[in-house]
Amino acid sequence: MRIDKVKGHMAMVVANMAWGLMSPFVKSVVVNSNIDAWTIVAYRVTGAAIAFWTASIFIPKERIPFKDLRWLVLGALFGIILNQGVFVFGVSYTSPINASIVTTTLPIIAMVISAFYLKEPVTWKKLAGIAIGATGAIVIILNSSSGKSFGELGLKGILLCFMAQFSYAIYFVFFKNIIKKYHSITIMKWMFLFSTFIYLPLTWSNISSVDYGSMPVTVMGQLAFIVLGSTFFSYMMIPIAQKYLRPTVATMYNNVQPIVAAIAAVLLQLDNFGWPKVFAILLVFAGVYLVTTSKAKEEV
Repeated sequence: MRIDKVKGHMAMVVANMAWGLMSPFVKSVVVNSNIDAWTIVAYRVTGAAIAFWTASIFIPKERIPFKDLRWLVLGALFGIILNQGVFVFGVSYTSPINASIVTTTLPIIAMVISAFYLKEPVTWKKLAGIAIGATGAIVIILNSSSGKSFGELGLKGILLCFMAQFSYAIYFVFFKNIIKKYHSITIMKWMFLFSTFIYLPLTWSNISSVDYGSMPVTVMGQLAFIVLGSTFFSYMMIPIAQKYLRPTVATMYNNVQPIVAAIAAVLLQLDNFGWPKVFAILLVFAGVYLVTTSKAKEEV
């Protein structure tokens, strides 16, 4: 495997590990403070914009022509505003575990869009890989003691989380070419700046009404991770994966998220780790392997 492919795979692993921790942290912040989902989204996009513009000082300056900036505005819409922003709202209406179930639909959506737009072949090997990976992710969730039955899910939260996955798949497929042209930090500093212009005016009254003096230290730490770990760091990894991996391969790593959530629950003594979880993890990575080794368009 070429070194650039390895970079793409590693980028998706670490990004999805951070996202796997984000859902329980978002839920915890909403439950244990007077901070609502709108405010969390505003913290995410504004904090990440500041972080990316600061980081851009340390890389070679890149000029982006206006025609490409227009594409980045659309990229911000699908990749941030209608993806992570909407996902946070979804988590606020349902449980983090339930939300992670919905993320396993992403590679299926990406495969369908790629088949029509990028003419990527839909092979039996790829279908089997997606099915096996999704099965493993669902098994590990349903085996968790914190899991909920589908009858107890908040329909609004589930629909919002699904909308977020659909938007993310569009971003991954349609914006692959523009992402290849620039440094990941350059791409993200503009996309998060555009997102801040949308969210900050809508949420300013919420932000200004937060009682920061009484905010627990744990909540502040969780917010810091949501902004710097699950947003700034993760989104810096995504363009790397987009450059080197096919959308169906990159999005398969979404199945890592529920695994991370389950392991975190074990470490926090909220769940037990047994053979069913080991089996589920093996299924997830078997699915990733099958999709990774399936034929690309240029190989058919």
